Amino acid sequence: MAASGYGKRSAPDQFPRGATDFSHLPAREAYLASLIDRLPDGAAMDVKTLAAYQPLFGQMAVRTALNRLSAAGHLRRIRERIDSKDCRWVHRTYFSRTPRSDAWWDRFIATGEASTPADPDPPKERPATPAQAPAQTPAYAALADLGLADARLSLSAADCTALEPLAAEWFARGTTPALFTAALASGLPPEIHSPAAFTRRRLVDKLPPERPVSAVRITECTACRAPCRQPALLGGLCRPCRSTPTPPPPTGLSPAAVHHHAARIRQAMATGTRAGRGPGPLTTARPRTPGVGGAGPSCAREPGRESGQEDQDGKIGAETTFSSALS
Repeated sequence: MAASGYGKRSAPDQFPRGATDFSHLPAREAYLASLIDRLPDGAAMDVKTLAAYQPLFGQMAVRTALNRLSAAGHLRRIRERIDSKDCRWVHRTYFSRTPRSDAWWDRFIATGEASTPADPDPPKERPATPAQAPAQTPAYAALADLGLADARLSLSAADCTALEPLAAEWFARGTTPALFTAALASGLPPEIHSPAAFTRRRLVDKLPPERPVSAVRITECTACRAPCRQPALLGGLCRPCRSTPTPPPPTGLSPAAVHHHAARIRQAMATGTRAGRGPGPLTTARPRTPGVGGAGPSCAREPGRESGQEDQDGKIGAETTFSSALS
């Protein structure tokens, strides 16, 4: 189970559970959807826990299946505040056994209601009941109670009905019944000849300002968990996650090209080594001739050519051959 307030939440107004609930899904997605459907509310819904619940699929497969269940309309991840007075946010995953459209999820996330004209809920049979008087709205009840707070503001039923739309605007802006009564019944003149006209003027003149509505729910992308506005999510996925990633272009040389260049380099090195030591294969050392005055043997050299000059010529020849091989 997840921590209190987190985890799975079942969407309202689903069809009864049956054997063909997920027959329209591939085998892997149908298996995991059936597993999630039977988990109790509050169960952990992270990828690691779902992979540990069953022995068939790992974390990567579970993550892909959740994305596809979201695109099929069975799942949405929501980040919402616990209540209007608590600033803490919780992560919840809403699951619907019945596949829903994006319009249905938009309506449900925004208002908590399950019906929308474009995609209605399954019809319900309601027993016939005798007609009852419509229930009073908070605005009507608050207007009727003004006479109890002060007799000078006693209104008739017709007055309450006529003033109800103006009073309803107060409650739409977050006014409570106690604040409504205090605002209208305070500072009254000694005598009021027309309670309905006086109340209408106060409803218009003392209308409270509109308060900024703080968001209590934020939809997350099912794949990357990034918070997004609901219109930007199609199938519960953001635009980067909906697009298929393109593989990066190949870099470097192929194995055959590497072997080919290595062979050329070895050939160039071998040619350069022979060119540095003189033409032809290596031979045995030439015989030494005794020096003048018996000073000992010495190597015969070409007149006017020093040893350092020979080494330098050999290096230049090797470098020239190596460069030509590479080109």
